[in-house]
Amino acid sequence: MFNEQSATVSEPNSGTEKRLLEAAGEIFAEYGYRAATVRQICEKAGANIAAVNYHFGDKEGLYMAVLRSVPDAHAEKYPADYGPGTAPEQKLSAYIQSLLHRVFDEGRPGWHTKIMAREMIEPTRALDTLVEEIARPFHQELASITRELLDSAATEEAVRLCTLSILSQCVYYHHARSVLSRLYPKRKYGPNDIPRLAEHITAFSLAALKEFAQQNGGISE
Repeated sequence: MFNEQSATVSEPNSGTEKRLLEAAGEIFAEYGYRAATVRQICEKAGANIAAVNYHFGDKEGLYMAVLRSVPDAHAEKYPADYGPGTAPEQKLSAYIQSLLHRVFDEGRPGWHTKIMAREMIEPTRALDTLVEEIARPFHQELASITRELLDSAATEEAVRLCTLSILSQCVYYHHARSVLSRLYPKRKYGPNDIPRLAEHITAFSLAALKEFAQQNGGISE
């Protein structure tokens, strides 16, 4: 994992911090963590090189802050809106709608998707931190909903596979958009399709989960 100082960066509270985060996001996305330089970032941000150490500790700290800012911004903008006592079917619908809104968010900077994809392809030590702080809780939330909808005898593997299947349905529209545009050139999926896609994915997933529940988990360890 990144060092302790790098892992405790606070929310940006100054114009310089915000400029550094935005500039760093673009530079890291374009060149990758290893090739990008603090000098490049500071020149783009119009900031003194010492500002990186002052606000983020070092290059690692800045990179970690940039990576954290991406999912944090999406989670704040599109929360899965359900409270205590909500039926699991409604929780699943809310979760899927939230995820699709994040997938189709056209208002996010272009580097958001690029930098996260680069981190997956060329992982740094930051990936461990991202998994523990962001990806694992996000997966566990859906796994908890999935477990509620499956029979109590469902195995952990059944819960895991069903959870990943639901996630895959949602993110496919983004990850495979270049392929989809060629397969269906007259049909482009976008934000306006979210209600219909959410309804379809929810209904499709609930039907599958119901079948698994009837099979007492269906998949053995």
